[in-house]
Amino acid sequence: MGVPLSSENHKSSLAALTIAAIGIVYGDIGTSPLYTMKAVFAPEHGLMLNPSNLFGIVSLIVWGLIIIVSLKYVTLVLRANNRGEGGIMALMSLALSSVSKTSRWHYPLMLIGVFGASLFYGDSIITPAISVLSAIEGLEVATPAFKPYVVPLTVLVLVALYALQSRGTEGIGKWFGPIMIIWFVSLAVMGVINILKAPEILTALNPLHALSFLNQNRFIAFIALGAVVLAFTGAEALYADMGHFGKKPIRLAWAGMTFPALALNYLGQGGLLLSNPAAISNPFYQQLGAWSIYPLVILSTIATVIASQATISGTFSMTKQAIALGFLPRMKIIHTSASQIGQIYIPLINWLQLIIVVIAVIGFTSSENLAAAYGIAVTGTMLATTVLTFFVIRYRWRYNIFLCWAATGFFLMIDATLFSSNVLKILHGGWFPLLLGMCLLTIMLTWKRGRELVFENLQKHAIPLEDFLTSLFSASLTRVPGTAVFLRGESDGVPHAMLHNLSHNKILHERVVFLTVYIHEVPWVPAAERIRIQDLGHNCYQMNLHYGFKDEPHIPQVLTQSNEAGLEFEMMTTSFFIARQTLIATPDAGMAPWREHLFVAMSRNARGAADYYHIPSNRVIELGTQVEI
Repeated sequence: MGVPLSSENHKSSLAALTIAAIGIVYGDIGTSPLYTMKAVFAPEHGLMLNPSNLFGIVSLIVWGLIIIVSLKYVTLVLRANNRGEGGIMALMSLALSSVSKTSRWHYPLMLIGVFGASLFYGDSIITPAISVLSAIEGLEVATPAFKPYVVPLTVLVLVALYALQSRGTEGIGKWFGPIMIIWFVSLAVMGVINILKAPEILTALNPLHALSFLNQNRFIAFIALGAVVLAFTGAEALYADMGHFGKKPIRLAWAGMTFPALALNYLGQGGLLLSNPAAISNPFYQQLGAWSIYPLVILSTIATVIASQATISGTFSMTKQAIALGFLPRMKIIHTSASQIGQIYIPLINWLQLIIVVIAVIGFTSSENLAAAYGIAVTGTMLATTVLTFFVIRYRWRYNIFLCWAATGFFLMIDATLFSSNVLKILHGGWFPLLLGMCLLTIMLTWKRGRELVFENLQKHAIPLEDFLTSLFSASLTRVPGTAVFLRGESDGVPHAMLHNLSHNKILHERVVFLTVYIHEVPWVPAAERIRIQDLGHNCYQMNLHYGFKDEPHIPQVLTQSNEAGLEFEMMTTSFFIARQTLIATPDAGMAPWREHLFVAMSRNARGAADYYHIPSNRVIELGTQVEI
């Protein structure tokens, strides 16, 4: 009878998603061979390049890829999805929902999640800097005459990359997968060639070499771990991109292409260094000889640009989630694709990130210097992920406590060791992502706490809506044609905009809708559960709109779909009343004065509610109100 069409379509879709995952998910970890071996044997680590140490390092890298990426992320963490979505923000939401808001663990878990997200931002800044810089550094290997041009060329490539972000990746994105397949095949081929020249390197597959290296070198090995971790950068990206591709394509891409290519290349670089220790100056570019340097520079630059693109897109996605969850003020978000809702561009984040990336490139000047800064951002996020995963499998999935400790305790020990190793590098560049992380953590927690203070103040002076409507309609009131939509916060009383309208205009529209937007700690809310309407009498209605943190709140779009729910809207006869809050910092209890002023400054520069919810500006009436914090 043949294969059913649905089965053929599924296979085709799975193949396409797997190829796309190779291009986007694994770009970061896929470009790690450019700089990892060079960084491990950097002079400041004090690690001698001899056969014993070489076997130990290669063994550590290969088994690290197996344990940290294959077992932790691909096998365990990908299971901890929030309705199909991954990433530190989605995991934090999942962990928070597994404990009650009154639990002593609620705030620490939120703190861990936000700190992990802050370090992810640091990672997303260092990734483009170190990746593109390490690719361009190949020119130095060809001839030292190019050395003065490495940093300017890197900055030029990065500026071009960020300048193109506003156009989106829909057109060129389809080439990411095939290009990265060429990249991984090249890694594998180079690895095999060098393994054949020194086949004894294959004994590094024995994990005893890694254990023996750690035992013999102790403190120097502990320091070297801070560079070994560079081989695992990008592991967090495969979890963050789960919502775009699904678990199966990500797992297939790892097992079928990425892991074999990486393992072969690291073994090949080890084989090269066994036979030619002088190649440590840049082992990646010396794998095939002088003739290959310029082609490899071109291919590496393209691969690192793709890897950088993935982290930039990931930053936009995480920022959107943080805004929805109330950790960042509203910003301008532009959709760059008509067919793919996940493709967005946030101008403010884009240009801020470019400025910091360029500062990192100019300040650190080489991939070797940036390596010290990279590790602490990566391991910090990995550590946060492991802690949050424990709470999900213990308190949400209700697994046995001993099984939970067995599943996460082993990874926690490894992550803590790797993070501790990188803490030693704080003075050598590790301060950079920590400083970025602390700044972002302060901004996120200040915005979250500030919104809570505003909410508490509004609650304190809130007038119960139903009681107010009862007294309002007990007296004669002039009603005019049309519909008035009053935006109302969660659990608010009478909207301030309505009080001001009644006070100044002395009228009420023929139909009144109180509209409240709820953002839930889930990525998506089904369309069938989007709208809830309650009849309050006197042609007044309470409309609740429910969104997930990855949904796009679009009020006019939803209002046109509300006919089925019993309300019809004609936009030309509908007015939206919004209270614009003017925040005033007070010396009373709340936050420290400098945090209050920071919150007020962020609030004044935040994107307006009408713009954020896509309400036509010619249908909006804003009425001011003052709120003390």
